Formats: sequence, structure tokens, C-alpha cells
Amino acid sequence: MEINFEGLNIRQEMINGLSNLGIKKPTEIQEKIIPLALEGKNLIGQSETGTGKTLAYLLPIIEKIDINKKEMQCIIIAPTHELSMQIHNTIGDLRNNSGIEVTSTPLIGSANITRQIDKLKTKPHILVGSSGRILDLIRKKKISAHTIKHIVIDEVDKLLDKNNLPYIKDIIKSTPKDTRVMMFSATLTGKTLDVAKTLVEELTIVRVKNKNAVNEDIIHSYVITENRKKIETLRKLVHALNPKRAIVFINNSYDVDITLEKLRFHNIKVDAIHGSNEKEDRKRALQNFRKGSIQVLVASDIAARGLDIKGITHVINLDMPKDPKDYLHRTGRVGRAGETGEVFSLVDTKEENLIKKYEESFNISITEKYIYKGKVEKGEE
Repeated sequence: MEINFEGLNIRQEMINGLSNLGIKKPTEIQEKIIPLALEGKNLIGQSETGTGKTLAYLLPIIEKIDINKKEMQCIIIAPTHELSMQIHNTIGDLRNNSGIEVTSTPLIGSANITRQIDKLKTKPHILVGSSGRILDLIRKKKISAHTIKHIVIDEVDKLLDKNNLPYIKDIIKSTPKDTRVMMFSATLTGKTLDVAKTLVEELTIVRVKNKNAVNEDIIHSYVITENRKKIETLRKLVHALNPKRAIVFINNSYDVDITLEKLRFHNIKVDAIHGSNEKEDRKRALQNFRKGSIQVLVASDIAARGLDIKGITHVINLDMPKDPKDYLHRTGRVGRAGETGEVFSLVDTKEENLIKKYEESFNISITEKYIYKGKVEKGEE
């Protein structure tokens, strides 16, 4: 039987708002999470990138928030400020389209704390941000932790590491004992699950797995090139593909400037986001990429975590991710909403074994291709 939002006990104003946003039916993770969240369960949910996890927790939280009370009721913790802003903007979209007056504010570690404290005086219902900044504001008594009823930990596989875990534990401890905790990730390891079970009692685990972990609308290819020639090969590939929007993934932030300089020299419209660049630079790069004034965005895995940009046509791995899970995260940027996407990996001969590893991990075929006379061609069978 097909489930709709009415069947999930979402109020009509929100259903109308979702319809205005072009969202007619719940995804599988939303079907499974929303009823459990409305029952008040502590949850950990896992489904691949692009399956609607943000709405899976936002919709039941908005249902449970008392908008008549001017008090802070929910904390959402995210690993990057891009993801925090994306969640905050999604709440704004839901409010503007449904007319439900739920309020939120972003609390990002690198932003001006005085301005954030001023915004907290209005008592927004939902606080979205980094674990360190949120805990700092709780300790400064600027966040009234005693009124918090819901905590969400988004991209939990990144946030339960040794750097963030102490902050997460202290945030949970500062809130009432009956505060409900929901955690979400595209990948969920046994180690993450073990740590998650120490944070809350009676944790309900929800997993949504497709037959194939990688979206079938994605074409996977690789090009053999020497390590020292990778940037030159990237340049040739970008010229051959002429992508509408491409993300180029690198493993090390210090390689970014060299990549940018060489691509710009050849008149490719390119910018970058990585762990060490300034907040305003990252913001500008993302805005330019979204509106199409740059064609290529160079990014590290951490910087691109949780990015949801419409219309990305290509992902190019300048550096090969060592972990198959990172390949999965990277490929999840394309092939959304039924569109076809392409993923290219630039591979040194020593890295060819990684191609086999990805093929076996995700039951996919990654085809070797060549750049010849300005075109990308498939090799002989």
C-alpha cells in the first residue's frame, strides 16, 4: 500500500507547503522515521545520500514544536557550516510555504558570537550548528538547555569521533533526561553504532538499503594517468566534457591552490571550498557555483559533506578516496531526482586496485576511458 504524508500524520498546512516545494510523496526513510519520531523514540537512521533524511527529522520535529511558546525546543548538530546553513534554509522554506511559524537560527563556530547571542534573545524554536559553538553558548547560559525537547545529530558518523564526542555528550547531559535524540548518516559502521548506544537508552535502529548502494542513474568511469600529470589530465577532461556543473574532489587541502592556478590559467571558471579557507570565501564560491558563474568547484570531502546543490552533472576524483564509503558520498552529489550523472576518477597505475575495490563494494562497473583529440572515448572491449 502506498503511504502518503497524510498517512504519516503530518498536518495539512505542512502537506500543502511540501506540495508547493514539489514534494508529493515521502521517501522510504521518511516513511520509516516519521511515525517513530512522532512516538518519541530515540532513533538512529541510515540511508544513502539524497534520500531525504533532513525532512525525515524536520517534519516530525515541527509537528511536535509548540509554536505558541517562545522558547528553544530543538538542537540540530551538523559537522560543517554549509550543512548547518542548508538545514536552516530548509526550515525557512518549510515555514514560508506552509505558514507554520517555526523559527530557527544557525550557530556556526566561525561566525560572530555576539551577533548569535543577539539572535538567541528572540528564543528561536530550533538551533542549528556546530557542537563546539552550541556547547559554548549553553555554558554561557545563552541557550536555555532546560527547555530543549529534541536533539538531532546529523552526519553522526563524523560527529561521534574523538574530537566531537565530548561536546555531544555534554550537550545531551545539559538537557532534560526525557529529551529525545535522533541521529542520521548515509553510512553507519558498527563502531558508530556502539558509541551511539552509549549516548541514549533504548535506541531504535532504522536502516534503508537499496539493492545497489550506488544510484543506478550514475555512470562510472576512470582515466589512467601518472600522479604528476593529474592536474593536466583534469584540465583536458574538463575541456572534453564541458560540464554544466562539476565537483572535483581532492584529498589534501594544500593541493587546492595549485589546482586552481593551473585551471584558471587555461580559462576554466573554477573556485574551491576546503577545510582551511575563510567562511566568506567558501560562501562566495558556493553562491557562484549555484548560480552557474563558475563551472568547476574543487572540494575536500569534509568541506563537501552534506552539500545539496541542484544540477551537478559531474563528479571528478582528482585524488582517489581510500575508503569506499567516501566514494559513495562523492558519487551521491550527482544523479539526483532521476537525472543521470557521471563520475570520473583519475587513476595512477598503482591505484587501479582501488577501482576493483569500489566495483566489488558497490556491485558497479567502472569503465576505463581515454581522452583523445579533445573527446572522451571508451577503450576497446
